[in-house]
Amino acid sequence: MTETQLPAVNREWHLVSRPVGWPKTEDFALVEAEVPQPGEGQVLVRNAYVSVDPYMRGRMSAAKSYVAPYDLGKVMQGGAVGEVVASNAEGIEVGDHLLHFLGWREFAVVDAKQAVKVDPQAAPLSTYLGVLGMTGLTAYAGLLRTASFKEGDSVFVSGAAGAVGSQVGQIAKLKGASRVIGSAGSDEKVKLLVEEYGFDAAFNYKNGPVSEQLRAAAPDGVDVYFDNVGGDHLEAAIGSLNRDGRIAICGAISVYNSTEPVSGPKNLARLIQTRGRIEGFLVGDHYDLQAQFVQEVGAWVRSGELKYSETVVEGIENNLEAFFGVLRGDNVGKMIVKL
Repeated sequence: MTETQLPAVNREWHLVSRPVGWPKTEDFALVEAEVPQPGEGQVLVRNAYVSVDPYMRGRMSAAKSYVAPYDLGKVMQGGAVGEVVASNAEGIEVGDHLLHFLGWREFAVVDAKQAVKVDPQAAPLSTYLGVLGMTGLTAYAGLLRTASFKEGDSVFVSGAAGAVGSQVGQIAKLKGASRVIGSAGSDEKVKLLVEEYGFDAAFNYKNGPVSEQLRAAAPDGVDVYFDNVGGDHLEAAIGSLNRDGRIAICGAISVYNSTEPVSGPKNLARLIQTRGRIEGFLVGDHYDLQAQFVQEVGAWVRSGELKYSETVVEGIENNLEAFFGVLRGDNVGKMIVKL
């Protein structure tokens, strides 16, 4: 086994109680542990960047979902990218950089088969958690496969200034959308969508009913809705959906912290009239698109045709506050913690 000199302590975040409604600081603990040692076929990674994402809120609940809940009293998980500092695995050397799923900690022992080598010379390490990572693939697969986007479609994206939404809108434009509309939670984000990301129109959902603002921004209706928010946004999109319109359900951040059952859209019957389709998706079902995605989107990023933003928080001790920030919508683009 090869390794570099390591510190004695590894800091990691544990879930100590399951949040009810909005998570609270006391539901978590920053714990000091020994730096683990890799076994056969494993490597030790010093995490450089870790991801915080809205879906993590669901894993804090014990409710049955598409992914197992976090265990109480144990370190949480999430996307991370870092440098190999000890290797007990063939084909991976100290100094290599890996993308893996053991974030929320400074050091992680990773099964080599569960990690992907990345090249920090080809793109900044942080992008492998965002624009060129799971976030980007979510946007790509959801728009092009689940929503069956085609040239000339009018596209509405909610949560459009977030990591996924901002990429959806730009991919739609690059693929020939007739019109791209986004919603966001501040006037600053609305300005960013139009001036930086090239959206044709955008609105602040806090400034009035979503349905009215959407009709004004898309008077000819929408063919595709990419949903990151749920609630009134989904109902508004159904109300503006054109014939044979498609809705891809990626997330529903507006209801993640609800403690009571949430009522569904009141206008679902309109889907009969429009022959509309609503389909949920998970990025894990679309990894067959990975190579195509990296090739196409990577070229757009390198050429500057596709722009991305990152909100970077410094320090593992601020990992929790960064996660809270995602739930509040504080981030522009991908929220990342730099360790």
